[in-house]
Amino acid sequence: MDERRKLDRKYLIVYSRVFERNLGKMLGYLGDLSLSGAMIISEQAQTVNSVLPLRLDLPDMQLFNIGQLDITARVAHCEPDINPAFYNIGFEFLDVTAEQKVTIEKMMDAYEFRREIPNYPTPPSALQGDE
Repeated sequence: MDERRKLDRKYLIVYSRVFERNLGKMLGYLGDLSLSGAMIISEQAQTVNSVLPLRLDLPDMQLFNIGQLDITARVAHCEPDINPAFYNIGFEFLDVTAEQKVTIEKMMDAYEFRREIPNYPTPPSALQGDE
């Protein structure tokens, strides 16, 4: 599958619950996040191109000053996870407000995995060419 994503996606270390806002039904857990969308891990498939009102739980009230992010999203894709009991559902956010953008940016900054390369010592095999 071609990678069509335009914005960097952040893989999160905190899995926030995601609900269908009107029904209060839990859809799954937030797996990654960008300003334009998100991926959730769910036990139930969703219909591609359907539009859902979402509620994302925010795990730190002190950081966000609110307990949830309400946002509307379109199901961009729904594929089986490597674990056959789950689905990876990609959502495209619709009509993101400035306030929602700030909250999403805070979530990405606060909860993303830090992918730093460890500072391992140089292996002896790499030093052989320096003689």
